[in-house]
Amino acid sequence: MGDNSTESPDGHGAFEIAGESIPPGERRTLAIPVTHQVTGFPANLALQVIHGKEPGPAVFVSAAIHGDEIVGTAIIQRLVARITPDDLKGTLILCPAVNIFGFMQHMRYLPDRRDLNRSFPGSQRGSLAAQLAHCFLEHVIDRCSLGIDLHTAAINRYNLPQIRIASGSPYLVELAMAFGAPVIIESPLRPGSMRALAAEREVPMLLMEAGEALRFDRLSIDIGTSGICRVLAHIGMIDADDGLTSVGIPARANRSSWVRAPRGGVTHRVRKSGDIVYKGDLLATVTGLFGEDGQEMLASVDGIIIGHATLPVVNQGDAVFHIAQLEHPERAGDRIDTITEAIMASEPAGTAQPMMDEDEVL
Repeated sequence: MGDNSTESPDGHGAFEIAGESIPPGERRTLAIPVTHQVTGFPANLALQVIHGKEPGPAVFVSAAIHGDEIVGTAIIQRLVARITPDDLKGTLILCPAVNIFGFMQHMRYLPDRRDLNRSFPGSQRGSLAAQLAHCFLEHVIDRCSLGIDLHTAAINRYNLPQIRIASGSPYLVELAMAFGAPVIIESPLRPGSMRALAAEREVPMLLMEAGEALRFDRLSIDIGTSGICRVLAHIGMIDADDGLTSVGIPARANRSSWVRAPRGGVTHRVRKSGDIVYKGDLLATVTGLFGEDGQEMLASVDGIIIGHATLPVVNQGDAVFHIAQLEHPERAGDRIDTITEAIMASEPAGTAQPMMDEDEVL
């Protein structure tokens, strides 16, 4: 992380960003120019910086890197209302809509159809996605020592609230445990993603997946808001319970599998995200238009359902259920005695399986 402050006699000075100098104990909303829209008017990256009265780390929370993933936007609005500069140690950078172009058009991608989360580190003179990625890198990632990026499932899908982390990092496991989402998934970094770029810059990141595109749901928003506050408490930025002794242990996985429709037709689900399942359990039945010739969809592994299709009409081969594989599903939700016990339970580095986004799987 670079030097972003002007020191005062007490060792805690103003936070410098995009030509702005924010004194301790203040918050400021910024519009950082990225490029120009087709209208010729500037397109800006909108940030709110909360610079605490006391020194501490710099952390960013970002949402809507895919423009239709708006659950994180609602979470950040709650953080804006809850966290004040007087109560904060360090600096919090909030970005409720990284992909402002897709956000305005209710679309996942940028107008040029590029995926912003495959465009890092970007370039100041590159494509629209490259310019936006470069701007976020320069003004946000390189200013911080920790990041939390908020995602949702693709359109017509739902994701159980879950935290995804790079494998082999006890520190990230510790932060994920403090977050307290129902599931922690260790997954390799994807080239061009924000997480991969941040890791290269030695900025650890948590990625939350929760809810569905273009919809708010209370469970995802509540878990996301509370989880972020627990992480901030755990690293000493706010005075609150970090949850490590009061929140049940999340399910832990580093492999997952998709269960696909055996035929085209109409799906009748009997299971949903959050359910514990065992190999061979009935998940759904797919029938024809008149309810005829039903074919069963069965769980392929023992585990917990972390995502499902919300649209009942399917084609043969459509991915309908996403199951995180667990060796002992019955233990999901157990309490932990110590954080050390949870960290030591990490899977060995290098065994994790890549997790595809839902639209990539399809």
